[in-house]
Amino acid sequence: MEAFIMTGQLILGLSILIGLHELGHLLAAKTFGMRIEQFSIGFPPKIWSKKFGDTEYSFGMIPLGGFVKISGMIDESLDVTAMQAEPQPYEFRSKPAWQRLIVMMGGIIVNVILGIVIFIGFKYTQGDTYLSKQELNKYGIIAYELGESIGLKTGDRILDINGKDYERFRDLASPAVLLSNDGYFTVDRDGQRITITIPNDFVDDFAEENNAQKFIFYRLIFDVGAVIEGSPADLGGLQVGDKIRTLNGAEIKFYDQLQASMDTLAGTEITLLIDRSNVKKSLTIQVNDEGKIGFRANQLNKISKVKYTFSESIPLGTELAFSIIWDNIKGFKKIFAGEVSASKSLSGPIGIAKFFGGTWDWERFWRVTGMLSMVLAFMNFLPIPALDGGHVVFLTWEMVTGKKPSDTFLENAQKIGMILLLVLMSYAILNDIIKMF
Repeated sequence: MEAFIMTGQLILGLSILIGLHELGHLLAAKTFGMRIEQFSIGFPPKIWSKKFGDTEYSFGMIPLGGFVKISGMIDESLDVTAMQAEPQPYEFRSKPAWQRLIVMMGGIIVNVILGIVIFIGFKYTQGDTYLSKQELNKYGIIAYELGESIGLKTGDRILDINGKDYERFRDLASPAVLLSNDGYFTVDRDGQRITITIPNDFVDDFAEENNAQKFIFYRLIFDVGAVIEGSPADLGGLQVGDKIRTLNGAEIKFYDQLQASMDTLAGTEITLLIDRSNVKKSLTIQVNDEGKIGFRANQLNKISKVKYTFSESIPLGTELAFSIIWDNIKGFKKIFAGEVSASKSLSGPIGIAKFFGGTWDWERFWRVTGMLSMVLAFMNFLPIPALDGGHVVFLTWEMVTGKKPSDTFLENAQKIGMILLLVLMSYAILNDIIKMF
């Protein structure tokens, strides 16, 4: 069922993004009087089509792309027969280079606008919820396996990142930090300032599935949020709102301390000293064979919540949208520098579907769709023939030099670009499959 939901979200998200991307090309082309032969969301075989005027609109069975076929343009269809006839006024090739450039940029522009609108909407409707640096450093961090591998320890208080102040706990694992070169944390460890270097290839380890959960977290102060009926905790008298003060005489202040102790006490009887409405009480509880007693913790750390006006949301949402593009640029630099592995960084449709998750959550759906919209804009701007960016390069060359590349050159470049894209797509899909095992 989870796979079905992830697939459904992926198809819907890509259909929205690709449909609007191709619509950007279509509207720009029609603005300049170009004839549109086909507008398709998805690749053939067709599952629906209808012709309006000169244009056939269709949905393809393969939802991993789409296209607009503009008369007089060498595109991914590689149909060069029509190019042998005399140019017509309504054809792409007959229009000035600046108009053709705008047409090729139309899809990218629409994706950028969509990403910005989505993130502005989130800032306005959701605001911001976070654990502040001040609240984090009251108690310090929990360093898990990945955090310990770079030298962090549980209880460390992180003072700054790369010598600069930060505001939120989530800033510590942001792409800007993970993708930085020669990055470092300054920490307070038992009153001493220590520098923890972030390896340039650290993002490689962080990007592996589930490894983000093995980095760091903040230390939870807690009370009992829920007691499972019939569990050892329930039978032993633990109640909602109880604060656990000691376990077998050892002080318990943070939830990670309780977890670590319980892991070693499976199948034994324990004594908890709890605080119930400022009254101390001792409870004897039998731990099950899994090291659990059957309650859920209620977090007591102070979480900051901020609401933004619409005017405040515009620059914040725009900045968030463009940060995705900057992070992708940094990521590509690290791949080409050999600092991170392409196989760990690139995702195909299976990897992308996992971002949506196995449950249908509209908030998460639109967040992922907004992110993918900016990624799609960035990827399409890459100077690869067969992508919009390749056409932009050739058109820019034409505008600067006054020399238009020949149809033969454009046809061959398109073929090379298509082969390259097919290789990259095959690699990404194969990479997804390998990651599953």
